[in-house]
Amino acid sequence: MSKYWNKLINDIEPYVAGEQPKPGQKVIKLNTNENPYPPTPKVKEALEKFDLSTLRLYPDTNSTDVIKAAAAFDGVSEENIFCGNGSDEVLAIAFQTFFEKKALTGLPVLMPDYSYSFYPVFSEFYDIRRKTIALKEDFRLDPDDYIGVPNCGIVFANPNAPTSRAIAVEDCAKIAEANPDSVVIVDEAYVAFEENYESAVSLINEYKNVCVIRTLSKAFSLAGIRLGYAVGSAELIEGLKRARDSFNSYPVDRLAQKVAEAALLDKAYYDETRSKIISTRARFVKELEELGFAMPPSSANFVFAKPPMDCGTLYQNLRNKGILVRYFNKPVLNDYLRITIGTDEEMAQLLEAIKEEVKNAENS
Repeated sequence: MSKYWNKLINDIEPYVAGEQPKPGQKVIKLNTNENPYPPTPKVKEALEKFDLSTLRLYPDTNSTDVIKAAAAFDGVSEENIFCGNGSDEVLAIAFQTFFEKKALTGLPVLMPDYSYSFYPVFSEFYDIRRKTIALKEDFRLDPDDYIGVPNCGIVFANPNAPTSRAIAVEDCAKIAEANPDSVVIVDEAYVAFEENYESAVSLINEYKNVCVIRTLSKAFSLAGIRLGYAVGSAELIEGLKRARDSFNSYPVDRLAQKVAEAALLDKAYYDETRSKIISTRARFVKELEELGFAMPPSSANFVFAKPPMDCGTLYQNLRNKGILVRYFNKPVLNDYLRITIGTDEEMAQLLEAIKEEVKNAENS
């Protein structure tokens, strides 16, 4: 609390990111859903060719080269892409652009009760009413629950975080069709890790109210540069630009633009790394099930696993051994660990540590 902060900042509960190791600390980091593999070698080439003298100049406001690369990657027109500093910033701008403040409407933005914890923070920060829609007992999002509920917009992650489950693109279309006057934001941070995925990007021509949010942090191994983008109708993209240009007209720096462009243009490397993670996930899930863990089917680069022992104890003991996973100490979620899929070697070390902990718990 501070007398110098306004009421909002005094009252709000900020988003809490996963624990970051201290410099030099050796850990197996499986708590923030980063990609265990380096970015494409094309990124190194782009950095080596980068003209440092251009850093004295402001960057391209519209991230034109990134937009061209993203449009080619997703098979859409350049007018359908909007870039920002990571998908979190793009989401924040989308909340400001598409959802109305409490003072202007009594209608809420709809979101799952267990999903990306930035959504309620954004709602509070931008003074937007929200209504949470319960997931089913198996953590499944039911599109029927978003039909006939008055709202000023809808947002959900697909696949969902931290639960890892995905819904079919047909279900996304069902929600959009039932809410033609609301923008439906589909946050696809993890969509690349669904084995046979189809992105909601395929809906944007038919459903002008669908806005898909993508990130380069996960599948492209670029969490360190902070670049994300939105895909939607030209009308939605123009709205995002109007909001951006009202407070920060030069959002994405020159280095980030060059790196992002290089990554988006190397589709083969993207496919290679996502395939590795999907394969490792399948083996890891099988091993966990044999140890008595329960978990929903994962379409993400992490699993949401319920151990056969006290979850908080397992989390802390793994942390003591230098293995970081994510533990949400909240009702329902506190029975589960969210475990990022790392390399085969990292997952093998994690499994050995888990086996030891489960055995100790059984013998205690």
